[in-house]
Amino acid sequence: MVIKILAACGAGVNSSHQIKEALENNLKEKGFDIHCDAVMVKDITEDMLAKYDIFAPITTTNLGFDITIPVVDCGAILYRMPSLAEPVYEQMIKVISSLNKS
Repeated sequence: MVIKILAACGAGVNSSHQIKEALENNLKEKGFDIHCDAVMVKDITEDMLAKYDIFAPITTTNLGFDITIPVVDCGAILYRMPSLAEPVYEQMIKVISSLNKS
């Protein structure tokens, strides 16, 4: 089953797309079936977020409503340093495993 991830940053143009690409590439290499979208934080609604399994913002984000899906802060991926990014991938894998969608 496909795991749906929503990546988000301030402008929805650069950082969120880098996170999207990194997650898709890394997690697919590890055998996960994922789909990731990238958006602007200001455009996220409760209804939109409800369509995803995991929220992957660039940093801790207050959306003005309770987030009811797992959140993995993915900002460290942008440093492109394995020592910083690998813990993010490990956390993402842990969350994916907890979803029981296999």
